[in-house]
Amino acid sequence: MSRILIADDDPDIREMCEMVLSHEGFEVLVAHNAPECLALAHQQTPDLILLDWMMPGVDGMEALQLLKGSSTTAEIPVIMVTAFGGPMEITLATHHGAEAYVTKPFEAEELVSLVRRFIEGVTPPPLLSALGEREPNVAQPVGN
Repeated sequence: MSRILIADDDPDIREMCEMVLSHEGFEVLVAHNAPECLALAHQQTPDLILLDWMMPGVDGMEALQLLKGSSTTAEIPVIMVTAFGGPMEITLATHHGAEAYVTKPFEAEELVSLVRRFIEGVTPPPLLSALGEREPNVAQPVGN
């Protein structure tokens, strides 16, 4: 069973992701902030991390840099999950090692599809379409 670490300070997002991914058969670890994420990543070695950018204290971008800078966690794929969806943010996430980028709000099915692709070792598509009020920018693989 693949292990997914969700790091988000928003309880609604955490609970939705946890419920959906658990229902899909993934083992889910939950972190409420970046320090918890870093500790769990080093202790549990997840197969994938969903990392929120905007968290109090140490933010997701700092956590991403620490994850990618550690020999223990550098190879774990990280999907940034955030309300920031501009080209500058995607470029910054790419520069620091994020493998994909998902903007909030997103459809649970699209997130599951992206997670499955990473777990199965399939290169994600260039862009998954968005279902919502904003322009399509739901799941953007980066660095390809």
